[in-house]
Amino acid sequence: MVKSYHKKRFWAGILLAQFLLFFTFSKLKFAVSLFENLFEIQKKTHQLLFAWTPFSIGDITYVLFGIFLMYLIIKSFRKKTRGNALFKILIVLNIIYFIYQIFWGMLYFQTPIISKLPKTAITLEKRKALALDYLEKAKATRKLVQEDKYGVFCIKDLKLIQKEILKQQKNLPGFITDKQAYKINSFKPSLFGEIMSFTGILGYYNPFTAEAQYNAKLPSSYMPFTLAHESSHQLGFAREQEANFIGYLIGINSTNSELKYSTEYFTLKSLLNSIIYEDEKFVKNILDHYSEEMKRDRFHEKKFISEHQGFLNDFFGFTNNLFLKSNQQEGSVTYSYFIDLLVRYKSINKK
Repeated sequence: MVKSYHKKRFWAGILLAQFLLFFTFSKLKFAVSLFENLFEIQKKTHQLLFAWTPFSIGDITYVLFGIFLMYLIIKSFRKKTRGNALFKILIVLNIIYFIYQIFWGMLYFQTPIISKLPKTAITLEKRKALALDYLEKAKATRKLVQEDKYGVFCIKDLKLIQKEILKQQKNLPGFITDKQAYKINSFKPSLFGEIMSFTGILGYYNPFTAEAQYNAKLPSSYMPFTLAHESSHQLGFAREQEANFIGYLIGINSTNSELKYSTEYFTLKSLLNSIIYEDEKFVKNILDHYSEEMKRDRFHEKKFISEHQGFLNDFFGFTNNLFLKSNQQEGSVTYSYFIDLLVRYKSINKK
């Protein structure tokens, strides 16, 4: 009994030591740089190991891990097995936390993209001008894509979009990033797609397998940009709003109309979200000037969201907000950092 107590105390101490160690690493520039270099090595290895399967290995791993953890938790409630179960839970938590930080966690502390862009005032007038610009861009590009029988945008070939994203990864501006792109297709439809629809999660990056998971149930207007966003995580951009910005750079310069439209539409919606509390009338006017095709897409999105509202959506929105803030990011309800990056970038690039 005493031996079991000392074991649990030891592993609890190790976990606390890890918290302090990685917190210290996050404050040291050379340490963060070391983890960035490590990521460049491991991301290609992981993609080569796991990309070949048509299903998500990461999802399966999470399911198996969840079952194992639940098994240990149940055993921890039984008097005879409590000590051993708690001991194993502490070991598992130590291993998972260590691997996560080595593979991904430290990337939240790399040099922010914003430091590579010129300072400029993020005024309401600039955001309005960009909103008007992207309204016209989206209206024009929308006419180039296909529709379903209800007149809603539908994707012709998802594989072509994925191929285009991998191609555009290599064309990112050198002053923004020098991260390596390997053209390894590791996009996977998540096995949890139906559940994800009720959580508000469009996709996620699995740091243990380097797979870019996406919800295959999403409306087509969401899908291409979601893939571009998740591919940005694969490149090594951990912060959510920076992944949005890299996804924007991937999509906005694409020759694929579906990817380009989804990116322009996302950018327009982000701009409108940043404006609405300052000038609601302007936003309503922009929405009124959507093309008929875009209005159908918007209605389809709203229908999808309304059909998947509920407790899970609220819960995951809350927990994701806490996670973002714990990693020195803005909460999930704000677009301001992405808009800040966008406006700064547009001040030097007029495309």
